Amino acid sequence: MSFEATYADFSADPARLSNADVTLHRARPAGSHLVVDAGGSVTLEFEVADPEGVPQVTLTVTALVSKSGRSPGYAPVDVLFQGEALAEDLTVPGGGDLPQDNVFAVPGRLLRRGTNRLEIRSSAEARTMLRLYRITLDPVFERGRSERARTAEAARDSVFAYRTERRPAHAAASAPWQAAPRLLFHVDRGERSLPAQLGWRGTDGAEAALSFQSNMSDFHGCYRTADGTAYEYRGRLTGRWPFTAETENLSTAALHRFRTEEGWGGGWHASEELRLLVEDGAVPVERVTWRDQRGNSGVAVLHGDSAEAEVTGVEASSELRPAHEVAGNLLEDTRAKWLAPDDTAHLDLTLARPTAVASYSLTTANDHPDRDPRDWTLYGSHDGRTWTPLDTRTGETFDARFQTREFTLRAGVRDGAGAGAGVAAETAGYRHYRLDITRNGGAGEVQLARVRLAAPAGGQAFTGYYQRHDEGPIGYRGTPAPASPGSSAHHLAVDLETAAQGLAETARTLTALASRLRLV
Repeated sequence: MSFEATYADFSADPARLSNADVTLHRARPAGSHLVVDAGGSVTLEFEVADPEGVPQVTLTVTALVSKSGRSPGYAPVDVLFQGEALAEDLTVPGGGDLPQDNVFAVPGRLLRRGTNRLEIRSSAEARTMLRLYRITLDPVFERGRSERARTAEAARDSVFAYRTERRPAHAAASAPWQAAPRLLFHVDRGERSLPAQLGWRGTDGAEAALSFQSNMSDFHGCYRTADGTAYEYRGRLTGRWPFTAETENLSTAALHRFRTEEGWGGGWHASEELRLLVEDGAVPVERVTWRDQRGNSGVAVLHGDSAEAEVTGVEASSELRPAHEVAGNLLEDTRAKWLAPDDTAHLDLTLARPTAVASYSLTTANDHPDRDPRDWTLYGSHDGRTWTPLDTRTGETFDARFQTREFTLRAGVRDGAGAGAGVAAETAGYRHYRLDITRNGGAGEVQLARVRLAAPAGGQAFTGYYQRHDEGPIGYRGTPAPASPGSSAHHLAVDLETAAQGLAETARTLTALASRLRLV
């Protein structure tokens, strides 16, 4: 018996197909599904090398009928295999928001060696549309094999970006949604399963919890800001990629890679690498929780030894001394602020010792969002006179008063490549740093409540638990994983090594040329 995993997944465009060719008639892709109009059909042809020993095939058709006003809709279908009807005028459930699995038994006698043909027809009498999400076929004793193969293939694209919106909790159903920062995330421990739920907590105490559609097209959840304000939270998928060194560069937040261990049987045992990335436009995360579509779940609480750089002094290009809104307030853990009576300004921070800074954070002040910085450049200097650009930002916004946002220094800025998406990079060990604010939100003043510089972390670890479907929870922990081939750090190391070899070769050439010149 030879029967490959066979499926057609219409939740992607183009559709994901395995051992299948699909022909459409009066049907069209609609993002997360196919729309089949009245009288339309979808024909799937697949190969069977040897049908011997297959007494029955399990056919699963995942579909939904669109509504008609308050009616659940009407779009009966015929299901034919090799032209023989398995079902006629079948009424697929409709009216809901989630597709339904419709399971059929295909007699083994209908299987042919070579090409086999399955056809799904929407009745010419249909009054609403048939939405077709996926089709899978498996030998009866291997039910679910094609679905597992489909989800594993879909899970290859494991970096997700969403356009998000929020509105206050308990608002009226007609209340408008407000645009919120992009959500970008990647959670992968090598099990090739799509996430079903995701939650996180930021270092400022803000929290989010959300659940995804099975095809990852949308999510819905809740969000609570650092000050305790609760919101409904939803998002629409805008991009999805496999994890590579290039897609790692899509985020300005830190990607965490951990060498992990699982605790069971009285000891700790090595397990797959865990990668975590959550960027929601706010501060870094300190806890991530997830559950995948197979029912596995986990929690990782991050901890490490990153240290705030010791700033011994700060001077501003201008400040409002009569109101005590001076630069020195930026170093205090209070809500006092610094205000410059101009729409541009700069701050010079002096450190106790030369320090390589990996990130910095800005905290908004108590009022007037139009005084918040929008465009700025962070510079470093050894002597306080000659400045090197380290990080440039344009069009940045803040969502709330006393909101803290952290910015990771990005590669390419120091080379004059601008502030495009790049890998996180540490600066040289400068003693002086300048924040040059070149544009604000439109007011005649610039203000901030706090500025912090952060030295590179010595490495973050995590502690948590993991629970496989239908099993009990086990211990789960991790330590920073070394850079692997394909990672940004690895590529940087290779580039440096190549450059060093090139310089060595140049030196040898120049030495040989000098010797020849002496002989002349």
